[in-house]
Amino acid sequence: MISRRNVLSGLAASVTAGCAARRTPPPLPGQYPIAPPPPDRATLGLDAVIDISHGVTVTDFRQVRQSNILGVIHKASEGGDYADGACAARRPQAEAAGLLWGTYHYGTGQFSGADQAAFFLAASRPGPRTLLALDLEANDNNPSNSMTLDQAEDFVRTVARATGRLPVVYTHPIWANGDPLPGSGLTFGARVTPASILARCGLWVSDYHDSPEVPFGWAASGWKLWQYAGDESAGRPAYNQTTIVQGVSHCDRNLFNGDATALRQFWGT
Repeated sequence: MISRRNVLSGLAASVTAGCAARRTPPPLPGQYPIAPPPPDRATLGLDAVIDISHGVTVTDFRQVRQSNILGVIHKASEGGDYADGACAARRPQAEAAGLLWGTYHYGTGQFSGADQAAFFLAASRPGPRTLLALDLEANDNNPSNSMTLDQAEDFVRTVARATGRLPVVYTHPIWANGDPLPGSGLTFGARVTPASILARCGLWVSDYHDSPEVPFGWAASGWKLWQYAGDESAGRPAYNQTTIVQGVSHCDRNLFNGDATALRQFWGT
């Protein structure tokens, strides 16, 4: 996704205290973490969701569906003044191919959470079956412009009031737990706790290890979606080394914590 891969590649290379015993060793400096092969993930979830943005070339969503993908989550907006121009045009193409459609918003600190939610909904124009998501992470291009906990909670409340449903929250466990990011030492400045409205949202966890770490706030409910690998561009060593999805130039890969029936029930609720 836009503005986030530099952070995630660094995060994925670190192992937080207490988890080293169950983690694979971090990659050597300069290496981009590669997800385990599909058989190692087969018992952990349904490998059937991708996320993309305008930077991804889409040639045929029918080929995406034929690659055993069931759902696509597309970037719709960022902050309060950037809308992804490819999102609206691609939605009917994806739905016509039989794909579940979702949209996400990249949160920033520049605008209030309520204003960002209104902007996101205007850009996304969700239907009753559109999955909605908040991308909550460090703004690696401008760390001081990262979304705060208060803004994220206002965003979620505004979306819930407007649509009658909560968005899912995309985040990395280090960020959500308020721990320092490797290298920069930047933190969220807070910890998402079970009392936060964010913890009532489905968790879309980003973790490029062999199994996902669940942030503290979601310890009781666990993850719904797990982004296990990114495939940003030909300039990355991981390019085309994740399971290849036909019909798109590249994509991020996500598991759903359940089967196809559960995915369809979860989507948009």
